[in-house]
Amino acid sequence: MSLPQVVSREQWLVARKQFLAREKELTRARDALNADRRRLPMVEIEKAYVFEGPGGKVTLADLFDGCRQLVVQHVMFDPAWDAACKGCTASIDELSEGLLTHLRSRDTNFVLISRTPLAKIEDYRALRRWPYRWYSSYGSDFNYDFHVSLDQSVAPVEYNYRGAEELKQAGMDWLLEGPSEQPGVSCFLTDEGRIFHTYSTFARGSEQLGGSYGVLDMTALGRQEAWEEPKGRVEKPHGADPTFTD
Repeated sequence: MSLPQVVSREQWLVARKQFLAREKELTRARDALNADRRRLPMVEIEKAYVFEGPGGKVTLADLFDGCRQLVVQHVMFDPAWDAACKGCTASIDELSEGLLTHLRSRDTNFVLISRTPLAKIEDYRALRRWPYRWYSSYGSDFNYDFHVSLDQSVAPVEYNYRGAEELKQAGMDWLLEGPSEQPGVSCFLTDEGRIFHTYSTFARGSEQLGGSYGVLDMTALGRQEAWEEPKGRVEKPHGADPTFTD
């Protein structure tokens, strides 16, 4: 791999300032996108999903664990497999108790869900020494309804909001060849006893988990950092929802 060109400090500064302008443009575009995401409509969940965890059977409402929002990482783990997929494993390795604590401070719970029996989940969780809450959706429609378990014999295949014909046109017809597990992240909101699906992202979109702000940016309530617009130009708080203007 070739290395970057060696230049003088003055030349580097010119190039860096030009690139900074592009970085600011991307930041503003990302902030606007995050704001539009929070304004997306939502769909009420009316199906009674049941999951299995170490403490027994739980409902989707139980997974909120007293929080107003729920973020689910769909972990690829087919019932026929002995381990979760390597990519999902790597992403869970990068989770931390601190991240989950920060999410809960914003009234948001985070859980893992896979379509494999709980015994396999518990064995693999112990092997990886993960303390995170991981539930089994085995035997339910949950994975199929949220399009992370694909099997034409069970339900029409849809992935990343593309149906069978669109997948063929995009050169992704391999998703139609047989059952498969796919990665994704789904967000839910509860209000007065009702549960709503607000957002799901798949493929490379599910790579945006990052830190707690990256997760919160996918939710309907966002980062929930209120601040008062002052008079005059000042630095806005780090991580604030409104778009930076400098």
